[in-house]
Amino acid sequence: MRAPIPTVTLPSGITVPALGQGTWNMGESAATARDEITSLKTGLDLGMTLIDTAEMYADGGSEEIVGKAIEGRRDEVFLVSKVYPANASRKGAAEACERSLKRLNTDRIDLYLLHWRGNYPLEETVEAFEGLKAAGKIEAWGVSNFDLADMDELLSVPNGGNVAANQVLYNLGRRGIEYDLLPWCQERSIPIMAYSPIEQGRLLHHPELIRLAKTYQATPAQIALAFLLERDNVIAIPKSSNPQRVEENRGSIDVDITDEDWAVLDAVFPPPSRKKSLEML
Repeated sequence: MRAPIPTVTLPSGITVPALGQGTWNMGESAATARDEITSLKTGLDLGMTLIDTAEMYADGGSEEIVGKAIEGRRDEVFLVSKVYPANASRKGAAEACERSLKRLNTDRIDLYLLHWRGNYPLEETVEAFEGLKAAGKIEAWGVSNFDLADMDELLSVPNGGNVAANQVLYNLGRRGIEYDLLPWCQERSIPIMAYSPIEQGRLLHHPELIRLAKTYQATPAQIALAFLLERDNVIAIPKSSNPQRVEENRGSIDVDITDEDWAVLDAVFPPPSRKKSLEML
């Protein structure tokens, strides 16, 4: 019997799967579009109903792929997209959101993120996001690539406390957020969305992950995802254009790593002992 996907609860009370689907690099070629759509549909069938995209990815091409993948199934999906910092003004965010909605072929985005900090004051961006919420264009808003100081500042502006998530680079090889940002967000029930959870495939060649994978009759990717799924209030969003790989990602839920092997992973990929600047890809 396959284990259910664990869930994470957003500040609104809505629950989403802790294992979703990323789409970075999708939509860049017509030759791969069919496989990308099929993979996303496969993920939906497997319960990985959170899909993350952005207006930046393939200049909107990724959003178009997502729109085709969720056609006829919109109500099953928790849809996340992101706005460029250069568009994060009152007027710019509203216009960018409309363009994303059109590409996604939907009337609403469930979670709309500021992709990274830009030149517009956070107060103005939050005001724009709150306006989009009031208009029913988005259900919630959040941020991406925000370090602890950025989050502190965000919570100091009017309605900044309505932030629903922070999407950052987080995986076995990039554990810096565990020193301060992750516990800070956990204490405030602000979910962390972990992008590049297998370091765009680079972690898969690590000899210790390969060894552990053999021990658990799993794959290195499944071990890397199991690491994130063990963390409270963390949502992993691996990207795959291969339906078999999507199945493999779903199988990470069934990997039950022993305390002894968690200690091995900590020895090989040590948690931070001091503050590190937030890493980005």
